[in-house]
Amino acid sequence: MNSPLASYLRAFLGVHLVTLRAAWRVKDRGASAVELAVITAMILTVAVILLAVITHFVKGAANQIKNTTP
Repeated sequence: MNSPLASYLRAFLGVHLVTLRAAWRVKDRGASAVELAVITAMILTVAVILLAVITHFVKGAANQIKNTTP
């Protein structure tokens, strides 16, 4: 098991293992991800509310157009 591919895989996995261990030592590393998720949820909520308001006004305008057509 002394092939170049095996050596490359060991080195590749070793680097990622070191990075993973460093991430485990830092406890608040996921805080920014949580903040991003909350902000995304708030933006999504505003977008859904705007979609509902626009749909309401468009349907009202469509009814007015239907009522004024001779």
